[in-house]
Amino acid sequence: MLEALGGRKLYRRADKPLPMSAEEARARGWDEVDIVFVTGDAYIDHPSFAMALLGRVLEAAGFRVGVISQPDWRNAEAWKRFGRPRLFFAISAGNMDSMINHYTANRKVRNSDAYSPGGRIGLRPDRATLAYCQRAREAYRGVPVIAGGVEASLRRLAHYDYWSDTVKRSILLDSKADLVGFGMGEESIVEIARRLKDGATVKDLRDLRGIAYAMGASEQPPADALEIPAYEEVVKDKVAFAEATKRIHNETNPYNAKRLIQRHDRQWVVCNAPCLPISQGSMDAIHALPFTRRPHPSYNEPIPAFEMIKDSVSIMRGCFGGCTFCSITTHQGRIIQSRSPESVLAEVKGMTTDPQFKGVISDIGGPTANMYQMKCSRPEVEAKCRRQSCVHPTICKLLGTDHGPLVQLMKDSRETKGVRKVLVASGIRMDLARRSPEYMRDLVQHHVGGHLKVAPEHTDPGVLNLMRKPSGDDFTQFAGVFERESEKAGKTQYIIPYFIASHPGSDLNAMIDLAVFLKRNGYKPDQVQDFIPAPFDVATAMYHTGLDPFTKKPVHIAKHLRDRKLQRALLQFFKPENYFEVRKALEQAKRQDLIGFGCDALIPPHPPREALDRRRQQANAAVRDDGDEDRPASGDIHVVPRVGKPSQQASRPGSHPPKSKGSRKQSRFKPGQGYRPERRSTKKGDADR
Repeated sequence: MLEALGGRKLYRRADKPLPMSAEEARARGWDEVDIVFVTGDAYIDHPSFAMALLGRVLEAAGFRVGVISQPDWRNAEAWKRFGRPRLFFAISAGNMDSMINHYTANRKVRNSDAYSPGGRIGLRPDRATLAYCQRAREAYRGVPVIAGGVEASLRRLAHYDYWSDTVKRSILLDSKADLVGFGMGEESIVEIARRLKDGATVKDLRDLRGIAYAMGASEQPPADALEIPAYEEVVKDKVAFAEATKRIHNETNPYNAKRLIQRHDRQWVVCNAPCLPISQGSMDAIHALPFTRRPHPSYNEPIPAFEMIKDSVSIMRGCFGGCTFCSITTHQGRIIQSRSPESVLAEVKGMTTDPQFKGVISDIGGPTANMYQMKCSRPEVEAKCRRQSCVHPTICKLLGTDHGPLVQLMKDSRETKGVRKVLVASGIRMDLARRSPEYMRDLVQHHVGGHLKVAPEHTDPGVLNLMRKPSGDDFTQFAGVFERESEKAGKTQYIIPYFIASHPGSDLNAMIDLAVFLKRNGYKPDQVQDFIPAPFDVATAMYHTGLDPFTKKPVHIAKHLRDRKLQRALLQFFKPENYFEVRKALEQAKRQDLIGFGCDALIPPHPPREALDRRRQQANAAVRDDGDEDRPASGDIHVVPRVGKPSQQASRPGSHPPKSKGSRKQSRFKPGQGYRPERRSTKKGDADR
């Protein structure tokens, strides 16, 4: 359906972005807009950002689109910027779930927001989809409100929320959105706009793929739907929650997925089958649309996310890895959708005409760097397949793993006039890469800028199995090939591995074994990742229930903050400031043999001076904390300003900002509060109360 949007031109640069103000809309000759996009991110007119991509697709289909970026959610004035939209509001929290965007795995407020000007925090609320939908309703009653993006997609059914440690209802009910569009929604959003333009109602849109909706109390759900355990049941019974997760993830193949229904009290939430993967022609047409490839000119500060991707080229979408801790497969699908080489090279050539381009393409890839044009060799089998991963526990014998098209595309890209270097920064699936010596050779010789980032994630077989990752030997073998090819190329290059602490299944013994592996191989990771239970993920269900949803077998979970701190410290055992945590972990696991000066010893028998200094600083900070609830006890917590006084009602996670009254004057920003105006402090305990 989208193939006609791009016309015959393969690359065009836009002169101006979509309008962000009524003045910009009038300059285009518009007296009204059809669709108003509201996003929690800064507006960057680049195909890597969903609002820009969907906005340009709708523009090419003949609709007038306005963008409201990071509005003040404390009142509805910003939502009236363009007047009453003729068709609907399109709401998104942004490229990330707003809670993951705001908080670390330890529930501390992050110090920066990569999707905001200057990296500033506090420009969007917690649970932004809820607040944005509410304000859209307040601004213009009767205008359809359609939520989408990662946050809405992953919360479309009852889900575990890590930050409140509760199971929450479908976001449809809490946001009161008319529809939730999940997954990659170019085709569905154009169809929604066309039908509404032709006079259809929101209820007439319920047949669309990639759509979830809530039914009225008197309505009956579709007869052909698969029922999953009700909200009230999954709240009370963790086995029921695990079973619901299993059924949801068994219905992710768009070729055979059933419609899902889930009861919430007297209402049904209906989740239609996912959208079908779009064709190569549609992918080409989308990326041929005109973009300025710049942030909106109203911004005066750099936007970190843009600085990272401005010179990157996306060549595909989707991932068939099915890692249990990752939302990419759930959101983009496990069927790879690739652009044609002509489309990619046209974009590369177009980039060379930009005076700001320095000749280096920072990344050529996608969710995974080396799945380009890979697909099932038996479509009739693919239409029936219900595997959660095409590469776990082993690579499917029907999966086409030819790296030839990718090798040729990389070669043509780096040989394009005006291009000095083409780097690969996307994650590499190592078990696939080792199947192609030619790919490994080209990658190492031409596309590594000194360091190659890979994600083995762990070394423990049990943990890796729960992650749906290949064995630890896979990383060792890949590293060996990388080292040999680097030597042949006469280059000194290094692998930077990423590992996860506190993933379900990972206990102290597993983390100690991982730390010993790092010690033996000379790895000292500067950055480590704590497992964050994102809504909808299989690993999140493990974290909440302590069960593998597919086998119902018990899984070890590190839930307490003290346990998570020990696991994280073990990943960086070599840092003096982690000495006491590492020692405590070793003593707790009865592994004192790793304390000393032996080959495998992780720490010396006596603490270094830096460890003692760090402990002294922490003690002093604790003494200085005078008990003021509005002041964080640690300098690691970044405080954001808030407006007005705390709500008279008890604050709870997920609650909306208080409605503003026309006559009420807002006070100036006051330091010491969280993202939500009604929050009393950044401390979790107060938020949960």
